[in-house]
Amino acid sequence: MDLKLQNARVLVTGGGSNVGRGIVHGFAREQARIAICDIDGDQAEKVRAEALELGATDAEVIAADLTADGAAQSAVTTVLDKWGGIDALVNNAGWSDAEFFAKDTDRARWQKTIEINLFTAIACTQAAIAPMREAGAGSVVFISSDAAFGEIRQGIYGSTKAGLIAIARTVAKEHGRHGIRSNVVCPGLVIPESDDAVGASSLWAVGRDNVFNEKQIESLKAGIPLRRLTGADDVADAVVFASSNRAARQITGQVLSVSGGYSMP
Repeated sequence: MDLKLQNARVLVTGGGSNVGRGIVHGFAREQARIAICDIDGDQAEKVRAEALELGATDAEVIAADLTADGAAQSAVTTVLDKWGGIDALVNNAGWSDAEFFAKDTDRARWQKTIEINLFTAIACTQAAIAPMREAGAGSVVFISSDAAFGEIRQGIYGSTKAGLIAIARTVAKEHGRHGIRSNVVCPGLVIPESDDAVGASSLWAVGRDNVFNEKQIESLKAGIPLRRLTGADDVADAVVFASSNRAARQITGQVLSVSGGYSMP
């Protein structure tokens, strides 16, 4: 099926590393125009080059900390100024710092997680709504997590990801009449395909092998019905589908878990 995304104007937040990088690659294969917004400009430049090689008709890097005042509006304005509109927004920027809830008393860490995961998505979506309404069409995809349904050592992180589901459904109900669709993709655990797939600011910057060893990975797979971990490309395929007004034109307000069956919301 032709997803009709050629030349689509897409903004991907946190597009420089791991899942975000995979999403950029997915849109590139559809020959979209992609703005890669990331706090790590150097890593985003690498992904921009990869996107152009994969078929993107254009790609732009927006090096920004989206938690800063006005940064979200500035990112959307950059897309509008460059391409005259925005067809799809993917709220992917995120951060996790796992800790058992009863022991997690670091308010500064809570604030960081809330600002990156929740605030940036709120700000970017609000900025994108007006031009999408004017155009009479648009797609917003929120990258949540299976942790939104409750997970060990993910209390604060999971609560922010659950918040994204509420926001997405509110946007779907309030703005569907204007042709705007809003959906959620919940990935399972996505381990970067290589250390090169992440930048220095990524939560994976410590190196994949320093987070999970092979024995732990095999144990994780055993708890998944499909017996494999989710890859960035798996998430990208779901996001690209949800962003397509050709393939997903009647789909809004929905939550899709891409986890091999680990969660079944």
